[in-house]
Amino acid sequence: MARVLLVNGGSEGHINPTLGVVQELIRRGEEVVYFIAEQYRDRVEPTGAKVITFDSTKFVEAFLVGGRSPWARVAGLLRTADIIIPTLLEQIKGERFDYIIHDSMFGCGHMVAQILELPAINSCTSFAMQENSFNSLQDYLSRQFPADVNELEQQEFRQLISSMQAKYNVQIGSAYEIFCNPAPLTIVYTSKHFQPDGESFDDSFKFVGPSFVPRSHGQFESDFSGVDTDRLIYISLGTVFNQALDFYKLCFSAFAETKYTVILSVGRQTQIAELGDIPANFIVRGYVPQIEVLQHAKLFITHGGMNSTSEGLYYGVPLIVLPQSADQPAVARRVAEGGAGIHLNQADLTARALKEAAESVLNDASIRKSCIEIGDSFRTAGGSHRAVEEIFAYKRSLGVTD
Repeated sequence: MARVLLVNGGSEGHINPTLGVVQELIRRGEEVVYFIAEQYRDRVEPTGAKVITFDSTKFVEAFLVGGRSPWARVAGLLRTADIIIPTLLEQIKGERFDYIIHDSMFGCGHMVAQILELPAINSCTSFAMQENSFNSLQDYLSRQFPADVNELEQQEFRQLISSMQAKYNVQIGSAYEIFCNPAPLTIVYTSKHFQPDGESFDDSFKFVGPSFVPRSHGQFESDFSGVDTDRLIYISLGTVFNQALDFYKLCFSAFAETKYTVILSVGRQTQIAELGDIPANFIVRGYVPQIEVLQHAKLFITHGGMNSTSEGLYYGVPLIVLPQSADQPAVARRVAEGGAGIHLNQADLTARALKEAAESVLNDASIRKSCIEIGDSFRTAGGSHRAVEEIFAYKRSLGVTD
């Protein structure tokens, strides 16, 4: 039995894909210690991992210090090391680990691996990015800011690197190392078919597909018995960027008194009473069992989070994507490029345009075909079982024994 240290950030999108992997590692005899933001303790502990935590408020405060340019954001990730590293080292003092799995956007995962002198595995829950692509994107985004701002923030970033290298006795070669945390093995939770330029990645990137455990239909049947699923539309903006009262009312206007049954998940930040009168063909909840619903849905209107998008496509559900933030615009573009749905701008969206878009997607056989092909690529990629096979192969290559 080997001991694994898994370090992750404070976002469900980065945590959820790892849960099936952790369960499979433990099933195969590994002991996992999972370092996570305190508010996600209850999500991780059922896997059987030992959970240790950090204060996410301090983490976010450190990340947001400075400006909004791309260089300031990378510097913010680097500053989180002063929150993470001392807290982690204190809690694992005297413990031995055989290897580390760190999140690709955790900021200091690459540094922690150096400090602990552990073989590292990168867990990538968004699209993978190679260094040349990262540098091109960094340059593109930087051009949206004045030259003097970029110069100042790059200078501050270089000073911060020097400070961190001296403080923690690590080597930091580039902004790419901070933002993407490269490692000899990177587990990517999508298929090579759906990954942009998937064929350009070398064999150190293992595209294992979405990692989640499909559940039975029982929960759907008990929560939504009697629902007409022949024309079922599911709408959700996820768990983070879901304070969207006006959008939910727009959905009412678009689909009220139509032939469609609509399940609307409004999340924790919207009170259902604030929505006013709910059309008879709508079912509105703060939370729904998304995987179960998607096994019945004919269309998914989503914010384009990587997890939600993957779950929809896994079951061959066409998508309308209204990106909110983070990597969602990139996911929306990829959905459109792959012919699996369309990308809409929520800012200028009207009820009529949303209804027309929904009917267009629902009636497009080529979109359904593309969704099925992508879903097939996800299933054949192997999921959490394949991820653990790759982890064990890497472990054996290093001579790490059970």
